[in-house]
Amino acid sequence: MTNSWPHIATVGCVDSMSAYPHPDSCEQLLAQMIAYETTSLQFGGPAGGEARLAAFLESAAGDWGLRTRRCAVDGGAFNLLVECEVAPDLEWLLFASHLDTVGVEGMTVAPFAAYVDGDRIHGRGACDTKGSGAAMLWALRDYARGAVRPRNVGVLFTVDEEARMSGARAFAARELRTIPRLRGIVVGEPTLMLPVVAHNGLVRWRTITRGVAAHSSDPSRGRSAISAMVRVVAELESRYVPLASRTHPLTGRAAASVNTIRGGTQVNVTPDFCEIECDRRLVPGESAEEALAARDAVLAGLAVEHGSPYVAPPLDEACGRGLLDWARPALVACRMGAAPAGAAYATEAGHYAAAGAATIVLGPGDVAQAHTRDEWVERAQLLAAVQLYGTIMRIP
Repeated sequence: MTNSWPHIATVGCVDSMSAYPHPDSCEQLLAQMIAYETTSLQFGGPAGGEARLAAFLESAAGDWGLRTRRCAVDGGAFNLLVECEVAPDLEWLLFASHLDTVGVEGMTVAPFAAYVDGDRIHGRGACDTKGSGAAMLWALRDYARGAVRPRNVGVLFTVDEEARMSGARAFAARELRTIPRLRGIVVGEPTLMLPVVAHNGLVRWRTITRGVAAHSSDPSRGRSAISAMVRVVAELESRYVPLASRTHPLTGRAAASVNTIRGGTQVNVTPDFCEIECDRRLVPGESAEEALAARDAVLAGLAVEHGSPYVAPPLDEACGRGLLDWARPALVACRMGAAPAGAAYATEAGHYAAAGAATIVLGPGDVAQAHTRDEWVERAQLLAAVQLYGTIMRIP
């Protein structure tokens, strides 16, 4: 067991693109990416963390002769697009991975110092999804230097996937339609290098009840928002949750749940405010509009307010089957499983597919290792991803 890489000593979190020399292997690149704290702002991360990592990748890619472009995201953030344009009239193929991670509370390994234990690389984001991003960028580096370059290839690094997918939504709405002759997009998530052509989506929202505050010595002068919410939760769990019953052969069953609740200010005041947050998982073929209409029908007659919903569309297998058929020779050549797979979770692929792009999800690692106390990815999977991504790039 060792906590350092061959040829590179690992360090803790960095905040400058000059903290490291440019890498000389994919494993080294991943170690450097892990060292940048890119915890989502929604989970207590630092402002500018994703931008600092993007600047480092931008610098490295530029030194490798690759073109880079910053793509604006609302709020002042940006996605980074790294491109190898061989010729303007050739088709494009994109690979995509996200920069941000979940939080680090409770981790049993140093979150920002890549830690090697046998064939495992530990660190926050090693699996989800800095491993995919490192493999994609390293494969593009090799592709740009090779003699066989049948198409233009880009690697997209997005922001804010773990919380709101604002980076993917912005790219799908603005830049995607400007890319000529797009073959498709390969989204990097931990799929054990199996091609996912379908996954579930989600819609989340806040429901609010309001009351009248009063001193708890005489509750009759007030009206409890918590008591009103009790009735709302009862209706949702008895009548709405059972409606999430559709299934999909690749992605499993739909689901609905009430997952947070907040209300009241102090113990001697009748609460005038209460809110819950709900999560509805959508199988391919379901829409957020249908799920929200069913919610409204169940809660009709109750005094409630709803916040703006957050939606991540499902990925329908029809959007990726053609791309998988095209990429199958590369999977076979690299001795990877080529049968179409599905996933119960949501990814950015749903946004790209909804915007009309042929999309599959394919990356190193297992989702069971993501977001964990000792998050890790197998070194063998990382190297296999570099080989497979590069082979896909070179399909005639």
